[in-house]
Amino acid sequence: MISNSDPVEPLTAAAATSAVAVTASSSAEGQPAPPATPNIVMSSKDHDSLFSGGGIRLFLSSFLSGSRSGRFSYGYSSFKGKRSLMEDFFETTISEVDGQMVAFFGVFDGHGGSRTAEYLKNNLFKNLSSHPDFIKDTKTAIVEAFKQTDIDYLNEEKGHQRDAGSTASTAMLLGDRIVVANVGDSRVVASRAGSAIPLSIDHKPDRSDERQRIEKAGGFIIWAGTWRVGGVLAVSRAFGDKLLKPYVVADPEIQEEEIDGVDFIIIASDGLWNVISNKEAVSLVQNITDAEVASRELIKEAYARGSSDNITSVVVRFDIS
Repeated sequence: MISNSDPVEPLTAAAATSAVAVTASSSAEGQPAPPATPNIVMSSKDHDSLFSGGGIRLFLSSFLSGSRSGRFSYGYSSFKGKRSLMEDFFETTISEVDGQMVAFFGVFDGHGGSRTAEYLKNNLFKNLSSHPDFIKDTKTAIVEAFKQTDIDYLNEEKGHQRDAGSTASTAMLLGDRIVVANVGDSRVVASRAGSAIPLSIDHKPDRSDERQRIEKAGGFIIWAGTWRVGGVLAVSRAFGDKLLKPYVVADPEIQEEEIDGVDFIIIASDGLWNVISNKEAVSLVQNITDAEVASRELIKEAYARGSSDNITSVVVRFDIS
């Protein structure tokens, strides 16, 4: 298993130097593997500073069926920004599950503290990939694994008096598909020929279907600077938040997209999406071939536009022939 989610050496927002961990894949027939870049050992794990990293360039023959070939790479950046605490976490993992290669990318935006987001980083993909039907019935496995992860987390939370929770926006490369599962208001957006394609819809309390679900369960939403569940929480779905159950749930909305024709995807917390539209995000990075550089540019632009939140972005680029 390859995982690149640990915090790395702190960087400045003005001069974010690259922190790349690259593992070259074995070359496909007739295709030389890209030059290997040595791993860089980091001496600090300051989760409060801007840090970024790059992922491997893997041949997609391990994922795609048929005669198609190609490669993908990914980059990630995360920045505390103007907040006093860093509550964003993310995960990037490539693993073999039941003989099938799976790439998992997730962004987790915590609220009320970072412990829920960190728990998801450490446990969500583990629970997904260990589900007995993960490969043959992926959607059912996602729904059940998300639910069980929420239950497990809440059981661990019984000793904590202060409530905490987290969003989860995840994208998995599985076979010919990108499988997106979303809980909360982090977001996944794809680019096809320069057009922004939303692969998730934010879970906000004022969404008509979300409001109906909350009120049917006996809850309510009111305006308190923004629409909030019970006057407290500005998202309608999240992990944790035990005091707002059963109104705030961790039930994921799932969407699939064919990898073929997708140029790249962006997974980011609302610190980005609050100030940058889907179309603007795609336009900003569509000509940046280095996924890590692209993820950094998104962070820098969101901060320059006045984002007041933690900001995290993961960019996955595809080159399919």
